[in-house]
Amino acid sequence: MSQTSANDFKSTNPHALAVILEASETRSIIAASDIFDIRGNLLWARNQPVSADLQRRLMDRALKSPIETSLMAEDGVQAATLAQGVATLSAPDSRLSALLAPQSAVLQRAASDIRLHPVAQLLLSAVETARPAMFAHAIEAMAVAGALVAARGSASDGEIAIAMTAGLLHDIGEMYVAPEFGEADAAKSLDVETYRQLVVHPHVGHLLLKQLTDYPAEVAQAVAEHHERLDGSGYPHRLRDDQVSPLGRLLAVTEEALAALRAPGATLHHASVALRVVPREFDVHLAGPLATAAHALPPMAARRGIDDLRHRLQRLDNALRAAPERIKAALPTPCSDVLRHTADLVLALVERLREGWNESGLWSIETIDSENLAEAEAVQDALRARLLEIGRVARLSASAASADDRECVERICEILIEGLVKPV
Repeated sequence: MSQTSANDFKSTNPHALAVILEASETRSIIAASDIFDIRGNLLWARNQPVSADLQRRLMDRALKSPIETSLMAEDGVQAATLAQGVATLSAPDSRLSALLAPQSAVLQRAASDIRLHPVAQLLLSAVETARPAMFAHAIEAMAVAGALVAARGSASDGEIAIAMTAGLLHDIGEMYVAPEFGEADAAKSLDVETYRQLVVHPHVGHLLLKQLTDYPAEVAQAVAEHHERLDGSGYPHRLRDDQVSPLGRLLAVTEEALAALRAPGATLHHASVALRVVPREFDVHLAGPLATAAHALPPMAARRGIDDLRHRLQRLDNALRAAPERIKAALPTPCSDVLRHTADLVLALVERLREGWNESGLWSIETIDSENLAEAEAVQDALRARLLEIGRVARLSASAASADDRECVERICEILIEGLVKPV
């Protein structure tokens, strides 16, 4: 579903259907109404349980109504499921406990008030069964978004519930992308096709909520924006500053915090570093409660020895220093507008990383000792990840460029990576 239009939900997405069918093996998913193709032929009768035969009947058929509105999960996710998820994540043994526990009662009450539209309930129920890791991420995002809003102290239960609804549904578009292009896997690869597929999911989620549900427009908009960053380095539209809605900013902070927590041994300290390591990426006011919660935890523990970390930091420092001149030298003369725009974007993002490096106070390798070792490691990991992300942004920016320009962009991406794996 790389090119999604208003009519795409009339044709059944094979990836979403596969998740629903897998879930139907253990859940009661039935037709909520008769399912007809666009010509009026009956394909599946009302109340008939979903089975693998449905996939064959839907093959290459345009439908009178989207399949998402024609099915229902009889034993699906309920508000009580969401409230229990909050309770579990607030427990002392949870990595999110310091953030969630102080607001647990409020969050559980708000979770109980979340309205599950039948389409959302169907898709969440299918994901809970067939893609449990994706469902767990949705519950975490729901709880974190709610906690960041609740921590203000002035938000109403309704405002908290809206934030939690947006967090719960933020990745619903991932169901419509081939599983090998899922967010967790794509984060490990610079492959441009993987990244191109990945960047579609916020748009698909936005369209799905806008066209097939009656959730508030601000929720659908925030889902579209949850990977945007205030400095214009996000996706899919590289929005900047006030172009990102307040709820979209909240989801961006939530998503980045949870991404940082995917690393082995990561704590809220690492999430806090990831949110502030590069200036002007995220709304620091929204991220404040997370930083406060991190300060209440025991200090971070470094995973690497001081010599190893100093060596890695030196490579990162060299890469950031050398990249601008090497990138400029790689550009042909004359240079196309597309290539110039891509190069300027890369240079601006590299400079932003350099700012983060300087503002961390760790710019001098010699100043790193046992006391700030863990902080330096977290900063290094976050900046390294950002440097790799710039390659994805560059490839996407030049995806419609000429073959020669794309070859030059590949060279630029190689320059970014080379500094991390060998001396410049």
